Amino acid sequence: MSTPKSTTVDVSRRALAKRAPLDAAAAQSLTALYKVLANPNRLRLLHAIERAGELPVGEIADEVGMSMQAVSNQLQRMTDQGILVARRDGNRSYYRIVDPCVPGLLELGICLIEENQRRSH
Repeated sequence: MSTPKSTTVDVSRRALAKRAPLDAAAAQSLTALYKVLANPNRLRLLHAIERAGELPVGEIADEVGMSMQAVSNQLQRMTDQGILVARRDGNRSYYRIVDPCVPGLLELGICLIEENQRRSH
């Protein structure tokens, strides 16, 4: 019997195999996305936002132990990439993940880490 993790990987592998080869523009876009995600602080911000659904900058900063300015800078990069969207409510800006693939990508990454740790012990 396969586990949910292996089922997800199998489905993803089959879907990927059906796609056309990546052209240079698509590869460049994918590289830009991975560069934005390849930052420990941004990953922590995304995880905090995903867990809550939506958070204001101050609460995100408290959750990850960063200054509001540093959080705002990182959130802007992810907003520019189309991963997040912001809404204003008075003086507060609330952020939520709008790219439906990002939560699954985070979960898959965490799954990979846990699986590697399990195998190494």
